[in-house]
Amino acid sequence: MKALFYTREFPPYVYGGAGVHVEYLAGELAKLIDVDVRSFGDQDNQDGNLTVKGFPYDNTAFENSNDKLKAVLKTLSTCIHMNADEIDADVIHCHTWYAHFAGIIAKLCYGIPLVITTHSLEPLRPWKREQLGRGYDASSWIEKTALEMADALIAVSEETKVDVLKHFDVDENKVKVIYNGINLEEYVLTDESSTLDKYGIDKTKPYVLFVGRIT
Repeated sequence: MKALFYTREFPPYVYGGAGVHVEYLAGELAKLIDVDVRSFGDQDNQDGNLTVKGFPYDNTAFENSNDKLKAVLKTLSTCIHMNADEIDADVIHCHTWYAHFAGIIAKLCYGIPLVITTHSLEPLRPWKREQLGRGYDASSWIEKTALEMADALIAVSEETKVDVLKHFDVDENKVKVIYNGINLEEYVLTDESSTLDKYGIDKTKPYVLFVGRIT
């Protein structure tokens, strides 16, 4: 079996939780099956069952585009390029709206089942209109189209599942909750305190590691 991941973020270009999620998920799945990751960037490497290829986001064709629309237009362009190579996967897995258009095209052109993990939802981020202008309507449409045509949806929490069902016309039976997790061999109790020292944090007080987004 082979899974194809479409994602904006993948090492070394990770800036948020979705990128971390995809990195660990791809690594664990590659222990079991072939995993093809196509992301925004210039990656080009293979490690066992894991193949990673990056596709450029910056495109000079959009240099004179409206500043608020550039990000959306470049995203759509990258998603098209991510489908340039032949696809032989058994399932497609998309993360965040940035990669959804690639998944839409792949499902339509190849008839491969589409799975989407919902990390955050555009209807709950109206502030993006200030950033993208009418591009926010485009990103919202892409997300809505992808989620409603997906064969399965993964919500990272029960609350996210409720939001998906509230904002999109999807069959509840298609939505499964799989919580985000961490590698318990990597995140362990330690007495090492260089980071606390760097930021002048009082080491006499207890601290709890929080992995997630506070919104």
